[in-house]
Amino acid sequence: MKARVTVTLKNGVLDPQGKAIVGALGSLGFDGVASVRQGKIFDVEIDTKDRAVAEANVKAMCEKLLANTVIEDYAVELV
Repeated sequence: MKARVTVTLKNGVLDPQGKAIVGALGSLGFDGVASVRQGKIFDVEIDTKDRAVAEANVKAMCEKLLANTVIEDYAVELV
C-alpha cells in the first residue's frame, strides 16, 4: 500500500524559503503573487494491505521523524 505524506509549516510560523520564492517569482515577471508556503511530500510504500495498520504506521513515522510537529502539520493520504 502506498501513502503520500504532505508536511507544511503551521500557520504563524515564518517561512523564509516561501518569502524567497515570492521574490524570485516577482523577478521572473510573475506579478501579483502575494505569498508562498513551501512544504515537503513523502511517498511511502508500506508492506501491508490493512488500511488501518498502514495509516497508523505512517502517522507514527510522521510523529517520530518525517514532521517536526512543533512547527509543522502533516496530512496522510493512502493511495
